[in-house]
Amino acid sequence: MLKDILAISGQPGLYKMVSNTKNGIIVENLENGKRMPTYATAKVSALEDIAIYTEDGEDKPLGEVFKSIREKENAGAAISPKSSNDELKNYFEEVMPEYDKERVYVSDIKKVYQWYNTIQKLDMLDLLDVKDEEKEVKEDAKEEIKEAAKE
Repeated sequence: MLKDILAISGQPGLYKMVSNTKNGIIVENLENGKRMPTYATAKVSALEDIAIYTEDGEDKPLGEVFKSIREKENAGAAISPKSSNDELKNYFEEVMPEYDKERVYVSDIKKVYQWYNTIQKLDMLDLLDVKDEEKEVKEDAKEEIKEAAKE
């Protein structure tokens, strides 16, 4: 799940938490497997907690943006984050036409593509579906309980 994948401000790449320490956490880089300490002063965000501003005021979770990119690319890689600003914006508008063009900066868009491409390269796109599967299981369980209560 995306809650297990971390982005650390000032550090390139994506990480997973390995262990807790007295004044921080130990993280492991997903791409090269190197471990490092991250202290309480660092800004650490789970990808699940990140959302993109939209024009209608309802922020769109990053997982949904990743799903849109995956559908557009048939689970292939997205545009390179090193593309021109205009190409990046146009591509992002195709994937998420309702994004707030004033509050979502090109640097944010680059991070989205960079993170998506990392997850895609590591063959971790199936993490995007875990939450949907959990939701379905919970709904099925609720229906079973209701049916059992009727009997």
